[in-house]
Parts: sequence; structure tokens; C-alpha cells
Amino acid sequence: MTHSKILRSSLFLLALGFSSQFAVAQKGEIESQTYEILKDKSIEFAPADRVFDKVQPVKGETGKKKVSYQIIDPEINMASPKLTPAVAASSDEQSRKDEPDVLNNYVKAGGGNYGRFLGELFVGGRPKEDLAYTVQLKHLSAANGPVDGKNSANAATGFKIGGKYIREKYKVDAGFNFDRKNYYFYGYKPQPDGVVVDRDTIRQTLNQFGFNLGFENTDASVLVDYSVKTSLNSLKDRYNASEIDWGTNLTASVPISETFFALLEADAYVSQRVDYFTYNRNLFRVKPTFKYVNDMFSVSAGINAVNETDSQLDINRTKAFPAVNLDVTPISGVHIFAGWNGDIVRNTLKSMLSENQWLGPNVLVMNTEKTSDISAGVKGETGTGINYEGKVAYTSYRNFYSYNNSLSDTSRFSAIFDPGKTKVLTISAQAGYNFNELFKTSLKANFFDYAVDKVEEPWHRPDLTLNWFNALTISKKLFVTADFYILRGLKAKNFQTGEVTKLPVIADLNLKIDYLLTRNFSAFVNLNNVLGKRYQRYQYYPQQGLNFIAGLSFSF
Repeated sequence: MTHSKILRSSLFLLALGFSSQFAVAQKGEIESQTYEILKDKSIEFAPADRVFDKVQPVKGETGKKKVSYQIIDPEINMASPKLTPAVAASSDEQSRKDEPDVLNNYVKAGGGNYGRFLGELFVGGRPKEDLAYTVQLKHLSAANGPVDGKNSANAATGFKIGGKYIREKYKVDAGFNFDRKNYYFYGYKPQPDGVVVDRDTIRQTLNQFGFNLGFENTDASVLVDYSVKTSLNSLKDRYNASEIDWGTNLTASVPISETFFALLEADAYVSQRVDYFTYNRNLFRVKPTFKYVNDMFSVSAGINAVNETDSQLDINRTKAFPAVNLDVTPISGVHIFAGWNGDIVRNTLKSMLSENQWLGPNVLVMNTEKTSDISAGVKGETGTGINYEGKVAYTSYRNFYSYNNSLSDTSRFSAIFDPGKTKVLTISAQAGYNFNELFKTSLKANFFDYAVDKVEEPWHRPDLTLNWFNALTISKKLFVTADFYILRGLKAKNFQTGEVTKLPVIADLNLKIDYLLTRNFSAFVNLNNVLGKRYQRYQYYPQQGLNFIAGLSFSF
């Protein structure tokens, strides 16, 4: 769920980098997350032979690729896809990443309808054998939007710099990022002829800074494996709301025998949120577990103890949750897994704005208690490039939240928390296929059934999501990727009139075409919302119809 770390078949392969980038996806926004990953890969160091690498339940056969596509446990936001997302994977940069004298740096520029402009610069290097760095600057804007022209414009500018220093016995990585987003609350009621909305009254600006630092031992001869990461993030909006969040995460592993291990995860978060009131919100987590591994199965069991405080809401409580996970391999390449877990999921102003940027002032922010999460499933891969996973989870929550248009201003959203017990049944399935890196496809579906307690409905939460991704390498110069998304079951309510609306099913198709003109130059075209539906992910906020960006990229 939203920030939970579920320990499953492999040990400590947890993404504990809580310096996650703040990304509020606008309709038509074309991100470059895949480029970022690829660039980082191109200068990545080979992983060290670490002690906890020995505790994998099943060791892959030499020469066989690991499955790169896997189900991500649905977050509290219920796996709502980023509509008109980055159309990722194949690109001119990707096609050249394995060639000799590869050109990893690039600058690109493009434009499109709705007054769109895209500019991006990426520079990465490895000045020394044990040192690598990346720098990225990006700007994406639209001068007009789907409602009243400039009143629904948007702009996003981001800057990131990161570095890694790897020695024989340790690794240090650090990064800094800055994001600025400007957009407008254009979900207001239609105005009579001659009435002009003052843009200054509906404008929102978000500024976010982040810094992260990590240290990890890579000495295989050391008995204790450990990793420490810390991050500091700040956020401020145009209406004097702000948040400072500092988080530190520790993981450690101690082998007791060849098959038995003692594990520890510890997190500490100290944050302050300023709005109409000042909130000091802290959370501390300690999760000791023991894990037994052999060639047939792995089992881990422990306790997840969490303490949370909130000065304004007068909260100071400590809860203990189970942390039990089992992974069985009856035959090679097939895993049957099950788990019983619980946690307190951190909700912050930053995390909630990343889900819904239309939040109004003084929005209520509380943590969500995941009292019990019972799950089971099967996953596997074949030697023919097919991988699959199916999972069923039954989860109980307290303070389960959803979003709906607020009573005082329907163009702004409030967070609505259910103080009772909310139960959610989640059925997830996915399958992927890779053919010699020439064709990749993956299909994932999530079904959700909600049983809320003290609230009327889980407003704006889907009961079905479907994501279908495809990447095709037509030649050494031509690459095509496609994303198709379906989102169903959204309900909204106007609290002023009492009217409940079932929003239409969202279907969103996005295409990206890259063509390598020369070794240095390539052309790209991104087509978003090809079906041209002006759907509403959130009530009163229709999205842009068919929109595109075309441009050139220069690699060096």
C-alpha cells in the first residue's frame, strides 16, 4: 500500500529511497522517466557480491535473464495509472546503449498543440572508474488547456543531479532535485457571457526541494550487511502551505547459519506541516524478522512495531503488526507465495498532492493504518520470455481515504478519511512477454471491491484498472511504444447539491515514435489521448483531447 514495504521472496530488495520525486501528472505531460533509468544504467557499476545475496530463495540459472516486469503491490491510491503518462521503453538512446562509444548525453526540444513546449538536457559521466554522476534539466509546458484557454495552462520545470561513489567495501550515493509546477484550478462552474475569471485567484504553484544521501557496505567478507539512507524534502505552495519531511531508513542482515538470517528494518520520519495550523508529525518504525531459506522455500516472520505522533490531532500511539511471508518453489521458475502483514502507511501533503493536485487549502492529512493485509498468489517465468503473476489480497484499514470536491468550493478537493474499518479486496493479474528485445508487451489488471464503514462511498476510486504496454523495435532506426489504460468505477458527489455522478469509463491510448536520423540526431513524436476522449479523472476537470509533441534530439 502507499508507503509500505512488503518483504517477499528476495531479501532487502526494497526501494527505501524515500527521496521519491514529486510528480503531479498533468494531462498530456510527457515525462522521461525511462530515459532517466536508462542513463543511470549506462554508468551503473556491477553489483557487489553481498552477504545477503546468498538468501535468495531460488537462484537463477546462469545465462538466463531475470524477469524485469513484476506486480507492484497496489498502493493506498489503488493503482490509478498516470493518465497520458510517459510512453516509455524503446527510444533512440536505448537503442544505442550497448553500442561501442555510446552517446549517453542528449538535449532535446519539441512543441505541439495546446501551445506545448518541451526542452530537456541530460548529461552523465564517469570521470573515474569508481565515480559516476548524472545531471538532468527539463521543462514541459502547455500555454492552453481544455477549459478557457490559458485558465487551464500548466508548466513544470525540474532539475536533478546525482552521483555514486563505489569502492571495494562501500558505496555512497547522493542526489539533489528541484521541481516547480504551475497550474490552475479550472474546475470552476461555467461563467455567464462577458464574465472573466481572474486567473490570479485560481493559480497554484508548487515548489519542492529534495536531498538524499545513502551509504551501503559492499564488502562480501563482512558478516553484517547494512544500508543507511536519509532524505530531506521541502514543499511550499502559493497559499502559504508548506511541509518539511526528513526520513532515515536502515536495513541490516546478519547470517546466523547458511540458511537462517536475522533481519532488521528501521525507519524514522520527522516532519512539520504548516497551513492554517502547524502540525508536527513523526513516525518511527522497527521491523525485526527472521528468515529461513533453502532451495525449495523461504519463510520470514517478525513484528512490525510503529509509533506515530501528530501534535495537532493529539495522536501518540504505538501499534504492532504481523510480518509473515512465505515463498515456495514447487518447480523451477514457479513461485507460490503468501503473506500476513500490517503497517501504518505514512500520508504527507507531498504524497497526497502527487495523487491529486487539485487539493484545496488546509486539507486534512492523516496516516492510514493497515491493520491486516492477507495475500496469496503465484508468479513465474518460462524460458520462452513469458512471465506472469496473479495475486489476491484482503486488506483492512482504518483512516482509509478518498478524494472528493469540497463543500465550500467544488473546484478544490478535500481528503475524506473513513475512521471505521474499511475492507478492500484486491485481485491483480499480469503477464509479460519479451522477444529478443525486439518486442515487449505487458498486461496488468487490478480489480478492487471496497466495503467502507463510516463514509458513503470511496469517492474517485476505481473498481477496475487495466494497463497494457507494448514496445516494438521495427529496425535499428525506428522504435514504437504504446500504452493503453482503462479506469472504471469512479463515483463523485457534489456536496452542495447532493448529486452523485458515475464518471464515464476512462480509456486512454498513447503512442511514441522515435526515428534515428543519424548517429547524433533523432526525431520523436508523442501522441497522447489518441482516442480523443475528454475524460474526467476527477469531477469537473476534463482532460485535453488528442495532443502531441514532436521534436528533435541531439546525442553527444
